[in-house]
Amino acid sequence: MDIERNQSLTLMNTHFSISTPMPLLPSQVEVGAMHCRPAKPLPQDLKAWVTGAGSAGVVYFSLGSTASGMSIPSQYRQIFLEVFRRLPQRVLWKYEGELEGMSDNVRISRWLPQQDLLAHCNVKVFISHGGLLSLQESIFHATPLLILPIYGDQFRNGMFVDGSDVGRTLMWKELTVDRIVEALTDIITNPKYQKNVARLSATLRDQLTTPQERAVFWTEYVIRHRGAVQLRCPAADHSWVEFLLLDVMGLLLLGLLLLLFFTRRILRAISTKIFDGYPKQKTA
Repeated sequence: MDIERNQSLTLMNTHFSISTPMPLLPSQVEVGAMHCRPAKPLPQDLKAWVTGAGSAGVVYFSLGSTASGMSIPSQYRQIFLEVFRRLPQRVLWKYEGELEGMSDNVRISRWLPQQDLLAHCNVKVFISHGGLLSLQESIFHATPLLILPIYGDQFRNGMFVDGSDVGRTLMWKELTVDRIVEALTDIITNPKYQKNVARLSATLRDQLTTPQERAVFWTEYVIRHRGAVQLRCPAADHSWVEFLLLDVMGLLLLGLLLLLFFTRRILRAISTKIFDGYPKQKTA
């Protein structure tokens, strides 16, 4: 709790163009896509393989560093192998082991230069788990996505991809050969996905300063000004009771209860006075 209250600066891996716009404090600085960079040339053999796909292009498949290709259950591996067998595109699959049953259009590798591949014009779609860094890289380099979320924020990222029309999202429990083939074909052949991801890429890249420059400047600013207390919000020093205004709401509730109490007493006194003025009927 003390660390949370005493922090001088928060570098946020967000950017309003690819997340929900929100009001920020001076101590909260957006540096989303800070790791994204211009493309470097592909290794010669990989470049020849990618460009050799011709106009059909390449499908790039990677589940990131936390979910290896070998961790995919065997039934899903067989589904993907059949999907790739049906595609006219070449498929580049980040896979860490040996894989039997591959068709001739599939190439596997333990490691691949992801950003350099995503920036290549012949890579038509990125099949991803939907991790935030992979999402940022794909949008930065203007490559449509097919999201297969596994856990955490990947489901929210998949919803963003669907809502922005920069790709499609499929759930693992619903995966079939036909569904994946249909989704990939739609993403590759429908120009709206490429158009929308290119538009988002332009808004993400169009910044007055780079995320790296902002991160460096504000970090050095805090150091120069010995913690930069002028950036801190006074609410950070409040207790949770004060922050949520529970004391204010409690006082208002008490005032309301007192008002109801005295109103009831007054109405009862008035009604008693009125009825006491009527003559009482005698009973036999």
